[in-house]
Amino acid sequence: MSYGYSQSLAYANKKASAKSLGVALGRVCIAKGISVAAIADRFEVSRMTVYNWFKGDTHPHPSLTDAIQGYIKTHSKK
Repeated sequence: MSYGYSQSLAYANKKASAKSLGVALGRVCIAKGISVAAIADRFEVSRMTVYNWFKGDTHPHPSLTDAIQGYIKTHSKK
């Protein structure tokens, strides 16, 4: 199933620094159509937290770094 993202979220993600882990995760999810809810469930955070990561407003907790990097690596190959 494909999940659409609002133009404002996609624009904010595109404008944000790709050096941010959350922004990088957002770019993969937007490109692959992975839902915010799926990411929130996977990393046990709220959907609002995921939106903030995607926009670069906040950053994932350091304890999630390895898991998010692995997720990005796995899903950017597909």
